[in-house]
Amino acid sequence: MSSPFLAPSKVKVVGDALPNIPWQDRSADDSSVVWRYSNNPVIPRNPFPESNSAFNSAVVTFKGKFAGVFRCDHTDRNQELHVGFSDDGLKWKINPEKIKFIGADADIAKWSYGYDPRVVWIEDRYYVTWCNGYYGPTIGIAWTKDFETFHQLENAFLIFNRNGVLFPRKINGRYLMLSRPSDNGHTPFGDIFVSASPDLTFWGQHRHVLARGLTGWQSLKIGAGPIPIETSEGWLMFYHGVLQSCNGYVYSWSAALLDLEKPWKVIAAPRPYLMSPQTPYECMGDVANVTFPCAALVDAPTGRCAIYYGCADTVTSLAFCRVDEVLAWLKQNKV
Repeated sequence: MSSPFLAPSKVKVVGDALPNIPWQDRSADDSSVVWRYSNNPVIPRNPFPESNSAFNSAVVTFKGKFAGVFRCDHTDRNQELHVGFSDDGLKWKINPEKIKFIGADADIAKWSYGYDPRVVWIEDRYYVTWCNGYYGPTIGIAWTKDFETFHQLENAFLIFNRNGVLFPRKINGRYLMLSRPSDNGHTPFGDIFVSASPDLTFWGQHRHVLARGLTGWQSLKIGAGPIPIETSEGWLMFYHGVLQSCNGYVYSWSAALLDLEKPWKVIAAPRPYLMSPQTPYECMGDVANVTFPCAALVDAPTGRCAIYYGCADTVTSLAFCRVDEVLAWLKQNKV
């Protein structure tokens, strides 16, 4: 069934062709803008014996196939980062050995914990950002060219911060990163900001992007999700929002559109969510009622988009959409 939100569109998605993108067409009886893969979850909680859970992870194309950096909380409940590879983006082999970063200043290199990574290709290498423990949560940065050796850079910000997401290219000669300043607990607040850097070391020119509280599903806090997708209409930013119910937090997600040259300027922000916890694997797990998007693969010529999202802080699942449909939906459902 076609989405009722699809309007005649000349939206251009900037990027490469990805004909082997993991994909499943929307079922005939489904009119959702974003739909779930029928064989979710694609990564179980224990892809290797020491893993308690595998979720909130980042996937990219690599040598015609796929690679990623995965959050795998261990059975001792340490939060660790692991490399994984896949031929088709659906069946994954995750290395049981955690990533060992090299090259950082000795003080920065002291590992405490790491979680919720993102990965992006910029110019000639892949950059990894994650929530890095350094006397509290901040944004760690590293780069790799082969997913074997990871070179750690300086932390981007002072504590406390989460959800560090780089844009896939420099804008006006600067690297830009979205983040969500926070606190040291299970943050009960938070807006999305963007910061600029000439060299990925020194960060400044901080600008407010999007506020929590626009509508109920995002009333408590919000945070950037996958790497923003460049389109002819602006940057498409998928992001999560949280509400506090009588039974605890509920993590849903949606999309906003940002200005191409000044991405702190919001062109359209959504009133409803695109996805909320509704299936058993999203509602039941180590943390109930969580859908948390961290990665998006896009076939630019067709606009097909596959989104990897964490479920209940336990497993990893896939959802699908088309960029032009999301943009048309957003125009009809903006605040």
